[in-house]
Amino acid sequence: MSPERKLRTFEESTSIVTGGASGIGLALGKALAARGSQVVLADRQLDLAEEAADRLRNEGARVTAVELDVRDLAAFERLVQQAVDGHGRLDYLFNNAGIGIAGNVQLHEIADWYEMLDVNLRGVIHGVQAAYPIMVSQGFGHIVNTASMAGLLPTPGCVGYAAIKHAVVGLSESLRIEGAAAAVRVSVLCPGVIRTPILEDGGRYGRLLRPMPVEFQRRMWKRLRPMDVDRFAEKAIRAVAKNKPIIVIPWRWKLLWWFHRLSPSLLLRLGRWRFECLTRELERLERAESS
Repeated sequence: MSPERKLRTFEESTSIVTGGASGIGLALGKALAARGSQVVLADRQLDLAEEAADRLRNEGARVTAVELDVRDLAAFERLVQQAVDGHGRLDYLFNNAGIGIAGNVQLHEIADWYEMLDVNLRGVIHGVQAAYPIMVSQGFGHIVNTASMAGLLPTPGCVGYAAIKHAVVGLSESLRIEGAAAAVRVSVLCPGVIRTPILEDGGRYGRLLRPMPVEFQRRMWKRLRPMDVDRFAEKAIRAVAKNKPIIVIPWRWKLLWWFHRLSPSLLLRLGRWRFECLTRELERLERAESS
């Protein structure tokens, strides 16, 4: 194969990052651009994406911003084709866009399940559907799907989110095996707790079905030692360059994942204990506020 028809890591590559206006998506875009990739930041929040792209271009990066709702397959296909037409190739697709809707299952309406399915799973499927055939045809490419540790571990209080992120992990592992024959790589990011807007009320498009005071949320997440998002992106990009299949960051979350695989029943008991403690703490706070 000609050197021009191989995956580039990352100088002169072409990358699309969905959910690229903020959080993990923006941090990934910055890390890619710093390594010489031509980056497309795709997001529903076009104004934020354009502001981010302007800042990065002022630093010498080659970054563009486009509006994309990942629920729209036709729009996703147009975006991918435009990137290929403009740059002659597509090296990386980061299927990163996602939302968080948290709360016990009895608080969910069916619309809450469907909204997460549409963004967090169908959005990934749409990206695969749009990019994978092109990558197979050109003979190279790397699809990186953002799941979560909720895709590897039981996550009470976020059952719908966990179910969908488990599906993203399964999709990624299975497609990785298929894609190998066509020299198309597939990896899945499984972040632990990362310092992004989703940590407060679920982010711009997410929500908490049981309202929680912001201070309670911050205290809860602080116990889990959130990682700086840019540091996360640097580590993630290095793992992508090594073609790691399942990328768990920060490293301490790997220990919990391995523990779950070794003793699922014990981790389930620990998870139940932790969930009950948090529930009691929130109930005490609610009683104090109502009194």
